[in-house]
Amino acid sequence: MAHPSQLGFQDAASPVMEELLHFHDHALMIVFLISALVLYIIVAMVSTKLTNMFILDSQEIEIIWTVLPAFVLILIALPSLRILYLMDEINSPHLTIKAVGHQWYWSYEYTDYQEIGFDSYMVPTNDLTPGHFRLLEVDHRMVVPAESPVRILITAEDVLHSWAVPSLAVKMDAVPGRLNQTAFIANRPGVYYGQCSEICGANHSFMPIVVEAVPMKYFQDWSALMLEDA
Repeated sequence: MAHPSQLGFQDAASPVMEELLHFHDHALMIVFLISALVLYIIVAMVSTKLTNMFILDSQEIEIIWTVLPAFVLILIALPSLRILYLMDEINSPHLTIKAVGHQWYWSYEYTDYQEIGFDSYMVPTNDLTPGHFRLLEVDHRMVVPAESPVRILITAEDVLHSWAVPSLAVKMDAVPGRLNQTAFIANRPGVYYGQCSEICGANHSFMPIVVEAVPMKYFQDWSALMLEDA
């Protein structure tokens, strides 16, 4: 999760997020190189009184400063499109969960199990236990198996919401009357935090998302326990 004064992204917990981090570094290096070149040209033009007639009117220079930016854009666009298609790829998910946004909490339905479904409310500050995070902890976490593709079906009951977990590279709008879908794979067991990312009313800041990824054996035990309690 994010830390105070953190400048970069959260640690990647899914393959898509790792790709996004690599693309961010790739694009940032291109931006740094362009900025350095532009700064050098500005300083050179301001600090020197020399002029060159071949630079003032040159077809070759015009060709270069037209072709070079186009080449740079291609270097950015190709990996960007690749990641865009990877984010839309959903191949044989092992588990499907329906997330429904309400004012102001989330409810989850495990569609592969008829009896597993629950509401997830934020834990009030006065009820927090040591180790829990204020405004981020919930009373019922969404439990998923680690290293398994999970499909999330996202909708809303009342107003627009957005189901977002940054470390898993997941952000999808929850629209009333519409069923959106996305998918992720948690690389390792852990607890991953997110929040509603669409302004949805007075308590928009108080409907966090907590995804707990556990090994498959523990997920089977948890699902069996939930079926017994249903």
